[in-house]
Amino acid sequence: MSNRVKNMDRWLGDGGMPAIEAVGASFESYGVDGEDLGWSRALWKPTDLACNPHGIVQAGIHALVLDAAMNFAINAALPGKDRTRGTLEMKIETMRPARRGDSLPVRGEVVRMARQVAYAEARVSDGEGRIVSRSTGTFLLSRPTGDAP
Repeated sequence: MSNRVKNMDRWLGDGGMPAIEAVGASFESYGVDGEDLGWSRALWKPTDLACNPHGIVQAGIHALVLDAAMNFAINAALPGKDRTRGTLEMKIETMRPARRGDSLPVRGEVVRMARQVAYAEARVSDGEGRIVSRSTGTFLLSRPTGDAP
């Protein structure tokens, strides 16, 4: 990992949110690309809690996982004590059903980092690499150190 990447290893797994673990997602890795934009990877195996009575994951649970993936990616690229403060806007699209027990890779990526906001996207894929759900979002940043990219 680049020297610019903050150490967020303690957040691997549930990302510091028990709800992530409860729905079956687990963050596995994160980093910063050549443009100092962050990324995150997770694996999601939806649990009963994530699903309706027919074993299909509800759209709101997709939103939970996608939002967390984007936040993790942004925080990976922020220096020092800078962090995301809140999700300002988020769009979610579900394209294929996700079912209880599926093995679904998740990836979050920063698209652009500005002084007060960051723009990110995330996607959930199936075992064949097809998009199951995806999202875009705008996030408010907290920069107590005054650092800016």
